[in-house]
Amino acid sequence: MGIYLVSVGAEEWFGADEDGMGDTAAALNAELVRRGLPAYESVPQEAEFRRGSGQSFEEKLIPPMDGFVALCRAQLTPEETDTVCGWTVMVPLSLDEEILLPIETGYSDSTTVAGAPQVLAVAERLAAAVGLPAEVPAMCDNLDLTMWFLDGAAKELAAVRPGPWGEDLDTAFYVAMYLRAAQHVLRRGCPVVYS
Repeated sequence: MGIYLVSVGAEEWFGADEDGMGDTAAALNAELVRRGLPAYESVPQEAEFRRGSGQSFEEKLIPPMDGFVALCRAQLTPEETDTVCGWTVMVPLSLDEEILLPIETGYSDSTTVAGAPQVLAVAERLAAAVGLPAEVPAMCDNLDLTMWFLDGAAKELAAVRPGPWGEDLDTAFYVAMYLRAAQHVLRRGCPVVYS
């Protein structure tokens, strides 16, 4: 099975059944209101899948993360590293600090909510540090990044356009994944979660 990073539509986000994230949505809204911020209610419905449409996001975390962790240590503060990859839910809100919710996920005892503008800012710095090329897929509807990096297209491009990004394609994959995830959240206005 593995771990996926996926976008969530309104039905799942506000869903009260066991597959839904209604508890997370309600807890997040309560915390936003407590902080004097508006509740996050404008989640779009899940769109019908069309490859390349940019209406959904799904990537599988397959490559080892060792190089990405090393890049973060070299380029970022510990707080910035947490911002880019220490969350379990990313939303299209500007959050001065991550929000910790006492809701268990499949991967953690709690839920950490990050704001996409903050994640994007850090991911853009990492993308610049490795020289991520423009050819990296921008619309990641169905494992587009996963396939691009693992099925050979990235390796072929790295052979003709070498640079730091091509020296460690596993690291470049994670840089691209967090960058594209934050861009998707802001473009579509929907959450992205680990599944």
